[in-house]
Amino acid sequence: MTRVQSTEDRPVTTIEQRSPDWSPRTARARFRAGLAGPTAGVAAGHTQANLIAVPADWAYDMLLFCQRNPKPCPVLDVTDAGSPTTVLAEGADLRTDLPRYRVWQDGELVDEPTDARAYWRDDLVAFLIGCSFTFEWGLARAGVPIRHVEEGRNVPMYVTDRPCRPAGRLSGPMVVSMRPVPPRRLGAAIKESSLLPAVHGGPVHCGDPAGLGIADLGRPDFGDPVTVEEDEIPVFWACGVTPQAAVMASRPPFAITHAPGQMFLTDARDEQYRLVGID
Repeated sequence: MTRVQSTEDRPVTTIEQRSPDWSPRTARARFRAGLAGPTAGVAAGHTQANLIAVPADWAYDMLLFCQRNPKPCPVLDVTDAGSPTTVLAEGADLRTDLPRYRVWQDGELVDEPTDARAYWRDDLVAFLIGCSFTFEWGLARAGVPIRHVEEGRNVPMYVTDRPCRPAGRLSGPMVVSMRPVPPRRLGAAIKESSLLPAVHGGPVHCGDPAGLGIADLGRPDFGDPVTVEEDEIPVFWACGVTPQAAVMASRPPFAITHAPGQMFLTDARDEQYRLVGID
């Protein structure tokens, strides 16, 4: 698979440091006005979501792909055909309220606008998929470093050698995000993320990247490399960029997605998706 240009190759636009205090509505308004950049650490305590919109005649394939691959593709909402609205955020517009989009034609990336209205079609069905940025607040409370936030970078994401279960015309590899974790915090990282299965849940792999077919942590397929200290363990979570890998592999005629790391801020609170009654 061709490596998509990452922010390793171009400058990163960073969101303001006070963005944890923004409400989701404030964040969406700023993105609608043209602010772009990774959304990790924005709107503390609110659920973030990946976006993929496909023509209606591909929607069943996408829904089945997500159902068969719930770890990388946990669905939070599916829109009616042509509708740019979601029950996850009152008054929001999926065409304008993300920092940056990607537009795909026949599996090729053709544009990365900050406003997708010029590309939106009446037959598009949008899928909002849980994002691991959501559980980072729990990781931070448990003392797990969020290195990409500390370094003002986008989270590193890698295409693995683990194939997803095919669905109709869609197939492709699983994508993962990586966070370095000190060994003494590994149990907490696994526990905290596992309590939120709707936003990918617990890790899919800990340790040697070669176990996922990743040759070089310093060259992510999406996002940016981050520092991994000698005493830290690279921990990998299933990632909502997986549908974009399926688009590249399966080449549907058209799709709109979020730019990796630049998510939709919902009004939902993290605790709405957190499992209860587990010690």
